[in-house]
Amino acid sequence: MNNILKIRQGQQYKVKKSFTDYDGLLHEMGEVWTYLGTNFLPYEDGLTLHVQKNNQEVVYRLQWRMEEQAEIIENFQEYVELC
Repeated sequence: MNNILKIRQGQQYKVKKSFTDYDGLLHEMGEVWTYLGTNFLPYEDGLTLHVQKNNQEVVYRLQWRMEEQAEIIENFQEYVELC
């Protein structure tokens, strides 16, 4: 999954284009977090990003379906940038 998102474990990223995740949480421009890893749940096309934000581990869930967050997953570099 790391290759699909084109982000590196242990690196800090900043949101450069706001997006809404599967749970309806808005991730606004300027949000900063450290990428810890990714899990994929094939049955539900679920992609979970594990990040560290404000010294806490947090999960961001996305669903790899066209009607959900497929566009975000497939173009993740348009949404985040390396700090």
